Amino acid sequence: MSGDLSDIRIIRGDFEERLNLFLAPGIKAGFPSPADDYLNERLDFNRDLIRNPESTFYGRVKGDSMIEAGICDGDIAVIDRSLEPRDGDVIVGYVNDEFTIKYLDLRHRDEGYIELRPANDNFKPIRIDANDDFEVWGVVVWTIRNWRR
Repeated sequence: MSGDLSDIRIIRGDFEERLNLFLAPGIKAGFPSPADDYLNERLDFNRDLIRNPESTFYGRVKGDSMIEAGICDGDIAVIDRSLEPRDGDVIVGYVNDEFTIKYLDLRHRDEGYIELRPANDNFKPIRIDANDDFEVWGVVVWTIRNWRR
């Protein structure tokens, strides 16, 4: 794999089952608050975070080309293939038989190319033109990180 591409392994999700978890929406990054007051609220990942189950996939990120966007090696990207990609979206692109996760930059479309931009100064943008086999495979809508690696 090219050094400029982040490897992302695509995983199909199972959205048939409900996953009811307690939600503590009052968590503050400043002074502590009594979280017990909120433990009656519930969050269901499949219901509340996944809008289009039939077109949603997970991808495990490998590499650090998006680290300044907060997307790190080992994170899980939640990818919706039904969304229309917009300029500036974080997307999973399929470029010349390889997946990558980058910012979509459409500013040069009238000049005959687009760019996939990393969020790490150690990586260069990937220029995509008519000679490349390219598809926006999906739009990243969420990322999940394990903080206890």
